[in-house]
Order: sequence, then C-alpha cells, then structure tokens
Amino acid sequence: MKIGWACLLTAVIGDFAVPYLLALFYPGYSHTKQVMSLLGNPKSPVRSWYNLWLLLLGFFLLASFPAFVVTYWSESTGLTIAVLILTGLFAIGAGILSGLFSVNETRTEQNLASKVHGIGASLGFMALSFVPLLLSILSFRQGETGIGILSAVSFGLGIVFFLLFIMADKEKFKSTWIEKEGLWQRLSLLYMYLPFAAVSIQKLMEG
Repeated sequence: MKIGWACLLTAVIGDFAVPYLLALFYPGYSHTKQVMSLLGNPKSPVRSWYNLWLLLLGFFLLASFPAFVVTYWSESTGLTIAVLILTGLFAIGAGILSGLFSVNETRTEQNLASKVHGIGASLGFMALSFVPLLLSILSFRQGETGIGILSAVSFGLGIVFFLLFIMADKEKFKSTWIEKEGLWQRLSLLYMYLPFAAVSIQKLMEG
C-alpha cells in the first residue's frame, strides 16, 4: 500500500509547491493576502495549470484511501470510515469541483461557477479540519504516540488558523493584521496536512 501513501505525500507537498511556483508567473499575486484559488480565476495567466493541479489533488487524495483502510480498518472501522468521508469531501469539494469551477478574481463578480467553487471549497476545508483529530485517536490506539500528539496539536492549531481565515474575509477586519487571508489559509492547511505527511513518511520508511 506504499503507492497510496506516496499519493498522499504528493498531494500534501504539491498543494504548497504548485501554488508557490505558479505565483511566480502571476504578477502582483500576494501569498499572504490572496487565497490560492485566485490562481485559477478566469483572468489568471496560470489558470489552466492551477485548475489542473486541483483535479490532480483530488485524485491523489482519493488514491490514498486503500492505504488508510489497510492501516486503520482493523483498529476502528468507524473512525476509518469517518476519515475517508471527511477527506473525500475535501478531495471532491476543494479539489475536483474547485478545479472544474473557477472562482472569480473578485467576490463582487459572482456566477454559478464561483458559487459552486465557494461551496465546495468551504465544505471541503471544514471537513478536513477534523481529520487530524481522528488521526490522533487512531494513532494513540495503535501506540503511535508521537504522531498522536502531533495530530492533536495540529488539530488545535488548524482550527485557530481556520477561524482567522474565516475572519479575514469580514469587512470589519480590513486594514488589520487579521486581513491576511492567504496566510491564514496556508497555515490552516499546513496543520490539517501535517498528520498526513507524518503518517505517509513513516509508512514509506517502513520495511
């Protein structure tokens, strides 16, 4: 099942590396103030590449499911199913649907595609935010104390930064330190992904 963990690790690394590299070809793009989805807006010079990545992101995440089943199913079927459902919602909502339906350059330009993107991405992020908690429980049950602690801490920090990400969109926080929407999105995603990275690396290193 190493192929599944390799796919998961590819998704985690790629979801930071791809936006960083593509932003080099998007004049004026700000990693701290702008969300990653803007790289795929209709006016973006890297639109096709970023939206293709989102489709691949969804594929890589879904391809990791057999590895989760083999590793955790016997430990707790219920928790494993929950992890798969929540990760699947993110893979489909924030990955595949977001890749097929682009967000617009500004929030005032709303159409069907941007609404589908917004709903899919929002539901996906909310679902993924609880995965570290479930992985923490599963890791502790398997005696993987280090990953269990890492996942628990990641869950707490991920929630904090996700809340800041939501707040950054509010008008009353404009021109304050909270308005750094892009930064909070990336930090929340970092901690949501960190347990995935830790488990993947550990499993890939095992004989």
